[in-house]
Amino acid sequence: MTETSPRSSALIPINLMVFAGAFNWPVWVAQDRGLFARNGLTINVTETPGSVVQWTSLAEGGSDLVITLMDNVIAYREGQGEAPVTVPDAIAVMASDALLMPALVTQPDVKSYEDLRGKALSVDAAITGLALILYALLEKGGLKSGDYQLVRTGGVLARFEGLKRQEFAGALFNTPFSNQLQELGYRSLDTAASVMQRYQGHVVATRAGWAQKNSHALQGFLRALSDAIDWLYDPANRTDAFAIFRDHMPANDDKAAGIAYSVLFDPQTGFAKKGAINIDGITKVLELRSKFGQPPKPLGVPGRYFDLSYLEAALKD
Repeated sequence: MTETSPRSSALIPINLMVFAGAFNWPVWVAQDRGLFARNGLTINVTETPGSVVQWTSLAEGGSDLVITLMDNVIAYREGQGEAPVTVPDAIAVMASDALLMPALVTQPDVKSYEDLRGKALSVDAAITGLALILYALLEKGGLKSGDYQLVRTGGVLARFEGLKRQEFAGALFNTPFSNQLQELGYRSLDTAASVMQRYQGHVVATRAGWAQKNSHALQGFLRALSDAIDWLYDPANRTDAFAIFRDHMPANDDKAAGIAYSVLFDPQTGFAKKGAINIDGITKVLELRSKFGQPPKPLGVPGRYFDLSYLEAALKD
């Protein structure tokens, strides 16, 4: 069921760019149940094929908000991104992710890190995002940079389909993609938990300049997204939530929705309620970027890369 807003003629447009996947469930709920409209907004959602397109769009003003990895925020603010653009005022404004670690999922015949020697591994971008976690895992497994090949495949959906087509030996996947692949017989060789205890994954990010000029609209967006997450956590809404999932991912059935829901909205490890950002997780992102980021440069403290004032104002109303 979709709720409507009597203010539809005065809705403020926001351009949002996301990666494809079930972790957009709160965005779908906020759209379909009229939560964005209730906050005076209309959200134009575009799916990106990869982080290069996403951050080029944000840098050039084609996108107002993005849901992206925290590492991308730091990389593109510091001039270490894959695309030849810099967003010097890039900030995260809300967490938008489950609190689980990405998994290194491989072809079924890969039983050890040694089996990856000489094989191709897929990444979205080679110097940002989950690639840095992949390097840390491979290093832990005894493999150096020349011991494997990297293939830039694109976002998680492209990696998901590429692995099934046997285009490479493995890649990192967040939930629920990792769970779905294991259901299909692929091997979870390792997880990021073996090299870290905390990691801040996806966040809502923007340019500080845009946020300052559009603070009311940004607060409305964050309020709607937080309300959607609360709605999804309520067991009474599960039937309607699964219907929304099927509408936006028509190739998936209730079994896929159930797997995604059990992971993304687990009471202990699911989406961070009220958009809470994990400071220790950002510290780990900075540690990885300090080690593997290119070109090497000193980085700031965690607070340099996020601003929670808009979220705090949104949740007060």
